[in-house]
Amino acid sequence: MRQPNILFLFPDQLRHDWTGANPDLPLRTPHLDALNARGMRFSNAVCPSPLCAPCRASIASGREYPRSPVLGNEDNLPPDSPTLYSHLRDAGYHTMGCGKLDLNKGDCIARRPAWGLDGRAHLEAWGFSDGINNEGKMDGANSGREKPQGPYLHFLEERGLRQVHIDDFARRTKLSSFATGLPDDAYCDNWIGQNGLDLLAAAPAESPWFLQVNFTGPHNPWDITERMKSLYADVDFPQPNAAGDDPPEALLEVRRNYAAMVENIDRWVGAYVDVLSARGELDHTLIVFSSDHGEMLGDHDRWGKSLPHQPSIGVPLTVAGPGVQAGATVCAPSTILDLVATFLEAGGAESLPAMESQSLWPLLTGQAKATRPCVFSALDDWRVAFDGRYKLVEWGDTSRRALYDLKEDPSEARDISGLADFDDIQSALVEHVQSYV
Repeated sequence: MRQPNILFLFPDQLRHDWTGANPDLPLRTPHLDALNARGMRFSNAVCPSPLCAPCRASIASGREYPRSPVLGNEDNLPPDSPTLYSHLRDAGYHTMGCGKLDLNKGDCIARRPAWGLDGRAHLEAWGFSDGINNEGKMDGANSGREKPQGPYLHFLEERGLRQVHIDDFARRTKLSSFATGLPDDAYCDNWIGQNGLDLLAAAPAESPWFLQVNFTGPHNPWDITERMKSLYADVDFPQPNAAGDDPPEALLEVRRNYAAMVENIDRWVGAYVDVLSARGELDHTLIVFSSDHGEMLGDHDRWGKSLPHQPSIGVPLTVAGPGVQAGATVCAPSTILDLVATFLEAGGAESLPAMESQSLWPLLTGQAKATRPCVFSALDDWRVAFDGRYKLVEWGDTSRRALYDLKEDPSEARDISGLADFDDIQSALVEHVQSYV
């Protein structure tokens, strides 16, 4: 098979149910909806670990969380590690990345140089031919208070907007939903989206290419532009389940901002499809849309990620392109870890050492209905096994477990682990979890 181009669109902290594919939410993602129609949507996808650096290192290395070299945000991917990107480059790809790569998050936390003002620090070692690795939201604001440390704050400095951004973030609290003072073209996700298009325009015509676009949204804080603020100004969203004592109107405003971030990213999905069409490359490009982890958005009175709940570990996943069945939805359990083997197989590249990723091509081409009976996610002292309906959560030394039926109890409010009717299901999930201990 001719090596396809690969476009990997990878927002930060987009939960599985917050796209137009969910009929219960008033969301507008027409370009992602069109991608779903052209390809295959996975409705029960999870991430290998619901935290930025561990998930992204698992994608780079092809390994499940317990055997990944990055177990927390304070860790760096070892610079000599073989990666998805280096193996694609070795197979002849022009490999590109832009946005928040987060493969040396430990440097960010320790206030060590992490990106370079041009965003090219470490790119060659990680396997990229070209790219711009920029700061995440809080990493940028924290590191750039005195002077820019990365390419996005450097860009804002040159535009005379760095202090506007720093002051904006300094005012924000958990539920702040006011609009940023940045113009649309200086808003970070729009800057990232344009950087990706510029990298693509500069790519050599004689090579297949791989481009990973790492948007910083819809990660908190809930900063959106004035234009984006108008998108959902009068739209109602359901309140979080078990929301605690936060004011309902403030929670609604946060959800409106989150939706606006998602719609803005969807706009970039359309922009990339349009560019690929104009270049005559759309039919020869594998396009993948997913996220590194989800966002609790106030459910269970929690925010962010790092939890075993489905809003934290569940992510959207759509694959479209040559050879992929069109308009199909896969309800079987899946993990975005398997994108690694899928990309390597598509590109004719060698497998990574000790790789635990499994190719999705049997599913994508209609040769199989599932590649795994169960998928895995973990962080720190908890582990999850999920079979597409039942989910087992195990903590610590296995002395504490919970079992949920997500079909009957999607909000995970009722632990059924103590009921005899589910002993066989629980035993099978425990066995899966223990295989990673």
